[in-house]
Amino acid sequence: MAIKKQPAANADLRTNEKKWSKPLMDAGWTALPSVIIENQKQLGLSPLDLNIVLYLASKWWTPEGKPFPSKSTMAKAMDVHPRTIQKHVAALEGAGYIRREERRTETGSKTNVYHLDGLIKAARPFAEEKLAEMKDKAEMAKRRQNRRGAPKLRLVKGEE
Repeated sequence: MAIKKQPAANADLRTNEKKWSKPLMDAGWTALPSVIIENQKQLGLSPLDLNIVLYLASKWWTPEGKPFPSKSTMAKAMDVHPRTIQKHVAALEGAGYIRREERRTETGSKTNVYHLDGLIKAARPFAEEKLAEMKDKAEMAKRRQNRRGAPKLRLVKGEE
């Protein structure tokens, strides 16, 4: 009987279910490149800035479907005042990490749409540096392995 091969995404999800539990994963999860977390200081992101980025990422499900949560919704989730979110979003926009797109209607405004293109562009050099380091490390490991050569075998004489 042939064993059906599962796609890698399903295997990754099952691995995450083992780590976090199935109910937590079924309730929703967020993808964020590790280099953004690892380099938050170099990127000039405060803990609240990173929390805002995480929140926006949690609402961004497709490449073209940009997130549009309200500042009050984000503030409630983070237990801060909406004005605090507004200031940090303005700072992230000033740094070029996010871009707000206003959504106007005939009767007023809707929530802004947020674009993270600036943050992606700013984080890319960190990703490229990390990839280069990973490649160098793999090449060094391969050279060490090749240097070892074939094991030297000796004839072991048994007792007669």
